[in-house]
Amino acid sequence: MGLTPGQHLGAYAIVSPLGAGGMGEVWRATDTRLGRDVALKLLPAAFAFDPDRVARFEREAKLLASLSHTHIAGLFALEEATLGDGAPCVRILAMELAEGEDLAERLKRGAVPVDEAIAIAKQIAEALEAAHEKGIVHRDLKPSNVKVSAEGHVKVLDFGLAKAWSNERDGATDSADWSQSPTLARTGTAAGLILGTAAYMSPEQARGKPVDKRTDVWAFGVLLFEMLTGKRLFDGETVSDVLAAVLTREPQWNELPAATPPSVRRLLRHCLERNPKNRQHDIADVRVALDEALTGVPEDATAALAPRVAPLRWRALPWAVAGVLALALVLGPWAPWRPAPEPAKPVRLSVELGADASLATAGLGMGTAAILSPDGSVLAFVAQETVGERPQLYVRPLESLQASPLSGTENAHNPFFSPDGHWIAYFADGKLKKVAVTGGATVTLCDAPDDRGGTWSEGGTIVFAPQGRGGLSRVSTAGGTPEVVTTPDPAAEEITHRWPQALPGGKAVLYTAHSIVGDFEDASIVVQPLPSGPHRVLQRGGYHGRYLRSGHLVYVHEGTLFAAPFDPGRLELRGPPVPALEGVAAAPGFAGAHFASSDRGMLVFMPGRGIDVGGQIHWMDREGKTQPLRALPGRYLSIRFSPDGQKLAIDILEGRQRDVWVYEWGRDTLSRLTFERALDSNAVWTPDGRRIAFASDRADRSRWNLYWQRADGTGDAERLTESKNPQWPTSWHPAGKLLAFQ
Repeated sequence: MGLTPGQHLGAYAIVSPLGAGGMGEVWRATDTRLGRDVALKLLPAAFAFDPDRVARFEREAKLLASLSHTHIAGLFALEEATLGDGAPCVRILAMELAEGEDLAERLKRGAVPVDEAIAIAKQIAEALEAAHEKGIVHRDLKPSNVKVSAEGHVKVLDFGLAKAWSNERDGATDSADWSQSPTLARTGTAAGLILGTAAYMSPEQARGKPVDKRTDVWAFGVLLFEMLTGKRLFDGETVSDVLAAVLTREPQWNELPAATPPSVRRLLRHCLERNPKNRQHDIADVRVALDEALTGVPEDATAALAPRVAPLRWRALPWAVAGVLALALVLGPWAPWRPAPEPAKPVRLSVELGADASLATAGLGMGTAAILSPDGSVLAFVAQETVGERPQLYVRPLESLQASPLSGTENAHNPFFSPDGHWIAYFADGKLKKVAVTGGATVTLCDAPDDRGGTWSEGGTIVFAPQGRGGLSRVSTAGGTPEVVTTPDPAAEEITHRWPQALPGGKAVLYTAHSIVGDFEDASIVVQPLPSGPHRVLQRGGYHGRYLRSGHLVYVHEGTLFAAPFDPGRLELRGPPVPALEGVAAAPGFAGAHFASSDRGMLVFMPGRGIDVGGQIHWMDREGKTQPLRALPGRYLSIRFSPDGQKLAIDILEGRQRDVWVYEWGRDTLSRLTFERALDSNAVWTPDGRRIAFASDRADRSRWNLYWQRADGTGDAERLTESKNPQWPTSWHPAGKLLAFQ
């Protein structure tokens, strides 16, 4: 552009050049309006004729202006100016002027001392963390974009700014400094576009794949390795050579100085995983680990922090692992039968799944989606790669960072381990199946048309709930014809036994029993001796009971895990239950809960709240704006508009009742349609709006059949079908003569 010191570019007085690159010239300048020094970046004039590029600059400038952090060189302004004399108008980025030398200059003098390198790296991580929290990915972290003042204060430059496409020179054979190589880019940041500087590109950048914040984690690892060793991690004569090294060359870990803390070595390995699925996911955890290394936390404590990476998708709710000893700590004051030695402090971690998939937490039966092997060494879970895909089983040895899918386990749900940890039993496609933990052929054991969980007994049998209503059955682990184990007690009006767990020795089984389905907060935890004997109610008001090897019975009530001392020999509680862990994700409508334990004192659970708790009814306009339609909270289900749009048919669950109601939203009036002591659900209007079809168990508490009734509430309900199979209506043919049902 031909600027010289002393010239004015708009309100900026040019002082001296600071650098130049593929994205334009950078000058030290003085803002004459505010009397402050700035770094003035002049974008190439060619960009002024690219509307997409200009729009992107303006959008990203607004994002960057929102960043305010001590370790980020801020953006002051995006302006247009001209030198006059017919010169083209150029866009100016006025940036905070960061004093000091950049890391590229510092590294010319050799490696940075370990403590100093970690301190610099921690500040870089803090800057990246602040940007990532705003949804901004740097994409071009390299030594020349990091300034370090004489006092050791770090400023990270050039967050997310657009870069110019520049081709590699044909036949270049000189010893170019590829840390200063042209930043490669095409318009935008979508798949197939390459962003970043060659020597610090992540493998996914080099391949032109989509990038996210993990690409900054990779570049951070490359930069930290270079600071510690004084050597560029990936080098070559041309950009192509450098990219090939990024994609294929393994770091020479023995080049790290001997003084590098083991925790930092491990951290570098996590940051430099080529597969982004296995890479450290969150720079915040990097920052924590570096802070621990600087403050001298003992090595074992630092090691515990290493796996604390961000969870995946419903990853959004991490799996927290806690020692069962935590229960003993909570129960201590209520346990006079037990001496109270000074216990070790329990360890609580958040762990990632190790797979680029989402936990299938809304699967059939609403049972536990992740389980631990008896020895606590393997995490097995049900997950799906994308919404709508069939879930399958994954296994992850906890000593590994990566999980592996088990082929042939599609549609799996409600898994459980064999006592020796060599097999996983699960349900899929109306069958009870098993598969080896190491993979291989799946084995079908028997039918289980509508299961509610199972347990693998030490006696070589599996006890399971084949249907949502009814008792428990058992079958040989080799397969065969199931036999009945329990039958719901008519005296207690029980209709379902579910979520069994075999007690040690296989002499008894725990299960959840209730007189209704749909709300299990008031269910009972029952123990049944095997092969026979009278059952015993251990706890009323809870569900999903489990025995822990610590000697406790745990169960869920209103999202809290309760624990009570339990004697598995006498099959009785030895003290009152107390709250042990709040905020456990559960499904009270199914009696399912997302927690599991190992025999060695580890508990894995999904933090959260009840999956099917009540709420308000909202509606949304075509522009996406929502407002309450019925503000009074309730357990509203199966909401259907009437044909004229003026009313709603709603299932409302209240305690042990589920009834169909009609809500006239214009007048805010709610009228109950069904009154039987039953579960009435899945209301569907006839095309003329005069009748409502629904499912009900009023004639047989073990199954639903189809009924209909006048929508104005007059007259009695008429039964439409009689079947041994449960049925639910779905939609009427427009002529009103055919009803489709499930």
